[in-house]
Amino acid sequence: MKKNTIASHNIRLLFWAEIFGSVRFLQPVLTLFYFARGLDESLILVVLTCFSVGVLVGEIPTGVVADRFGAKRAFLIGSFTAIIAYSLFYVAFDPWVFFLSSFLTGFAATFFSGADEALIYESLKLSEEEHLMDRAMGQIGSATFIVSIIAVLIGAFIAQDLTEPQFRLLITLTLVFMTIQFVLLWFIKNPSTQGGYTKPVIQQVTDGIKAIRRTPQVLWMFINITLVFIPVGAVFAQFDQKLLVDAGLPVFWIGLVYAIASMIGFVASRSIGWMTARFNRVRLLFSTGMIAVIGLTATALFHASLWVILGVVLVLKLVTAIRYPVYSQLSNDIIPSDVRATTISLLSILDSCFDLLVFTSIGLVAVNGFTPMFIGCAVIALIGVLIPIQAKRMEA
Repeated sequence: MKKNTIASHNIRLLFWAEIFGSVRFLQPVLTLFYFARGLDESLILVVLTCFSVGVLVGEIPTGVVADRFGAKRAFLIGSFTAIIAYSLFYVAFDPWVFFLSSFLTGFAATFFSGADEALIYESLKLSEEEHLMDRAMGQIGSATFIVSIIAVLIGAFIAQDLTEPQFRLLITLTLVFMTIQFVLLWFIKNPSTQGGYTKPVIQQVTDGIKAIRRTPQVLWMFINITLVFIPVGAVFAQFDQKLLVDAGLPVFWIGLVYAIASMIGFVASRSIGWMTARFNRVRLLFSTGMIAVIGLTATALFHASLWVILGVVLVLKLVTAIRYPVYSQLSNDIIPSDVRATTISLLSILDSCFDLLVFTSIGLVAVNGFTPMFIGCAVIALIGVLIPIQAKRMEA
């Protein structure tokens, strides 16, 4: 990748912004924090649902903001909203406060959804490096894994007794890091081809819909990615702490497990270019998707086995680290520049609809235990994997 370009500048800044913005010291004990504050499995799924509703509400308007005013402004609004949402954890003793916090967190995420990909792809185009999109997204995504290695160890150590003062300390530390992210985002540079859309909002949304209709393969790719990600990145990730503790792992060691998983994710993210140079991108998506299905099935059948759950946690981290950057390259090579953020946001609305459908369906069987819940997750992931996708103008 070329140096001293707007692409290298923005990738570097987003990498560091991602590092500070992804710090969640509460993460290694978040599910246990929910239980300590009075939530149960069903209410936790409602929390996830509220996040999806926030995404559903925010996707179109925030995509419009990014295409009209540039990614930088969208990032700043999203970062500020996320800080407010996380601050609610201080006073979250009733379910409705958790629901509100989750809704605002989802809404805040939409200011980054689409805008980050649009910013990076358009920046790369200025230096004729758009073919390196998957490497750039892998590099930025690797930041979350670096953070996790440190944050989960610190979080699990501080909150090992699961007391209220420990929880509050973790919340405070997280907010400090989120504030640093907000400051870093001020230095993002919007490329000349990103932002500045001046047609009416209705026309902007219509153009995004037309872009999807002209290239339905983008839609199939998105559904493939989404139906695998929801069971793995949302449902399993929300309950892996409970699974580990129930299988006999002490709370303190959760941080070490997360750190090892994050290291695996970091190496995988940094190796995206090496992988795509040797393996077909479509085959990478299929193989990692099938690994996810096998992992979820193993969880359903052997969730009382500590070694099985440990293995699944590590493998699924590898899967999530590989799939999104590869998808990002495949899809952005098709989506038009002027409505890139809006188009991605429109696709994310579909993601939110699937979230609501999956969380509702899984929530109905969750009362019967982990086995039926994760069997359902495995079936949903398998459906996603089997959706056929093709690379268009991207694979030689």
